[in-house]
Amino acid sequence: MWVWVSAVKLVSCRRFIKDKLLIRSCSVSGLACLNPTCSNLEEEASHTHNKTHVSDAIRELDAVNVVEVLNNLKNVPSNAFSFYCQLEENGFCHNISTYAAMVRILCYARLQKRLNSILLKVIRKKNDYPGFKIMDLFEVVVQNESPDLVSRMSDAFMKAYASVAMFDEAVEILFLTKQYGFAPSIFSCNFLMNRLVECRKLDMAVAIYQNLKTLGLSPNDYSYVIAIKALCKMGDFEEALHVFQEIEEAGVTPCAFAYSTYIEGLCAHRQSDKASELVKEWVISKVPIVGYAFTVVIRGLCNEMKLKEAESVLLDMQKQGFTPDMYDYSALIRGYSKAGYLLEALALHEEMISKGIKTNCVIVSPILQGLCHKGMVFEAFEKFKEFEKFGIFLDEACYNVMLDALCKTGKVEYAVEFFSEMKVKQIAPDVINYTTLISGCCIQGKLFDALNLFREMKDNGHKPDIVTYNVLVGGLSRKGLMAETFNLLNYMEALGLKPSTTTHSMIIEGLCIGGKVEEAEAFFERLEEKHLENYAAMVNGYCEANHTSKAFELFIMLSKLGYIGSKASCYKLLRNLCLEGEDGKALLLLETMLSLNFNPNQILCSSIMGAFCRARYIEKAQSLFNMLVHRGLTPDVITYTMMINSYCRMNRLREANDLFSDMKKRGIRPDVITYTVLLGSCFELNPGGSHSVPHAEKTKVNRMRLSALETEMKDMDVQPDVICYTILIDKNYKTNNTQDATNLFEEMIDRGLEPDTVTFTALISGYLRNGDREGAVLAVNEMEMKGIQPDDCTVSVLQHGGILKARKVEFQH
Repeated sequence: MWVWVSAVKLVSCRRFIKDKLLIRSCSVSGLACLNPTCSNLEEEASHTHNKTHVSDAIRELDAVNVVEVLNNLKNVPSNAFSFYCQLEENGFCHNISTYAAMVRILCYARLQKRLNSILLKVIRKKNDYPGFKIMDLFEVVVQNESPDLVSRMSDAFMKAYASVAMFDEAVEILFLTKQYGFAPSIFSCNFLMNRLVECRKLDMAVAIYQNLKTLGLSPNDYSYVIAIKALCKMGDFEEALHVFQEIEEAGVTPCAFAYSTYIEGLCAHRQSDKASELVKEWVISKVPIVGYAFTVVIRGLCNEMKLKEAESVLLDMQKQGFTPDMYDYSALIRGYSKAGYLLEALALHEEMISKGIKTNCVIVSPILQGLCHKGMVFEAFEKFKEFEKFGIFLDEACYNVMLDALCKTGKVEYAVEFFSEMKVKQIAPDVINYTTLISGCCIQGKLFDALNLFREMKDNGHKPDIVTYNVLVGGLSRKGLMAETFNLLNYMEALGLKPSTTTHSMIIEGLCIGGKVEEAEAFFERLEEKHLENYAAMVNGYCEANHTSKAFELFIMLSKLGYIGSKASCYKLLRNLCLEGEDGKALLLLETMLSLNFNPNQILCSSIMGAFCRARYIEKAQSLFNMLVHRGLTPDVITYTMMINSYCRMNRLREANDLFSDMKKRGIRPDVITYTVLLGSCFELNPGGSHSVPHAEKTKVNRMRLSALETEMKDMDVQPDVICYTILIDKNYKTNNTQDATNLFEEMIDRGLEPDTVTFTALISGYLRNGDREGAVLAVNEMEMKGIQPDDCTVSVLQHGGILKARKVEFQH
């Protein structure tokens, strides 16, 4: 209150002089407020009485008095501001003149924060001040003021508007200043442009940049950078390059940040290759770029999964004298881990540490995640412990990677131990950690443990979120515990947590898994608003409960309405139809999916074609194959091999050869299994399709075909496996290439491949076919030495060759 008392003494206003008692009351009140020992009831009552007098007196003041006081205090702006605030606190209603006086004082004193607080109060509560508009305040403030002050005031108003994203008003102030014949500050224009870019008002930012000269301003370094950033975010890279030309024309050397901003824009639009080439060009041209430009390119290439290119940029960066930091290595490690190239990720991590760059939990987390995604949970656990030994702090996110992996692989007991270890190390589990472990317990059917964790979570002050409740609801419903499921649902709603579409879907699917299909149907029907996800859950539920026909009917009904459900539900239904031998329905389902531009993945198509091939529905398989090719979904090597094998089994070798040729034309590299299938069919081929081809001619043709395939395998560096070697040995014996067959057997041994029963049977049969009983006996001896037991086929060959009787060899079956 001392400021109020001082202000009162300065005013030569009749109302203040006339009421000296009031001034004394104010003084007493002020002293009372400052006296912490004022505790008895009488003093407090006196204090309250005096304070009431002050408030009444303040309400009697008019704006003229207040403006006069403020002007008298302008040389002590902090006192003026306190006086202004205390008036407001005690019920005085400021008007346009008192606001204007206070704004001028703060503007002169350059007290930006206080000025901004007053302007923001007016802007945010403009409806509370019906006596004037905010633009009116600006016009009153700038009247008869110096150019410097007008510029400062316009900057303050513009920044205040920009800070609360009222950009139209900010721009109006900008051009209003110009109308008054003054130029705003370039720094304020930069602030406004930057805020526009942050709020994605890119067109407005570019428009202001283009009008800077109209406003009488010259862009500075930062203006150019903001313009480049805005244009790059818009994807207008050509116009952004024009800004660089404008910089040169202005005789200004572009700063490194301008170049980095352009590179960042290219990478954000997935043009990292172009950004990489540009950085190389700029390095050669001696353009002033910094290491950050390389970092941006590395990060961009990694986001596009162009990892080898990103690593090449890292090497270039070092050649140019820039030292990579943790962010460069982190991007590469994350990229390689995500792609499943864990050896490369670990090698980079080792390289990073060897250079003295500190690692952290953010960098090692993707490595752990990559190992877990590959099913290498034990290796991830070992690596986790290794990171701990190195002194790396592993946070809740790292622990959650391990918890999630252990739970998904059914090792919930280990996950519980891991969770306990976390708490021992004073790492407080968060909602995600608890939810992950609760989910693991629910999947294993350990609902008692899940509910205990849920209670512990709440007792420790963690508020379960919708995901936690969804997990529990799913666990209860999968056990068929309907009452408990719906009780939890009601409890959720009582807490103000509205069940989501996912909640409903988990209940539907869970009840079906729990054998409560009718209850799931009833719950589904009761839903006021049915989402596509709910229909998909019903399809999944039917599939899980082996109600495939119902699932198919629901799918067809939805497809007629233009809905198709999720990929997961379609895949599950297709698999079920194939497993149940409903090939016609499977094909219809697939055709429906394709007609609605819902392309299945290669794995699913291969499994469907596999089902057709196994059922010897080769025409249906070929129809599906052709459909995929027509849709631009090039089949992979597995699909081609499967189709080739089916044609070979049906002795339709011409079609098999046509597919093999088509496969190579499309650039799909055949693997050892493809060649094994073709080699196995060599002796089935009849030249010209005739069944009366002489044996000698047939053998000659097959020998040529066998030789061609062997040569092709060598040219393509396709290494035979045991099965392939066995077929090659057998076919060479059948074409009288005894020496080649023997050489192949020796080559197989030299490569460290162990022959099996079938291989020895083919070898023995070949020897006997060529009258080499001694070679057959040696093969039998070697077979015995290796402990390889014969099968019925081997015994039959030995009996036919008379070896069993002659040697009196006894094989145990």
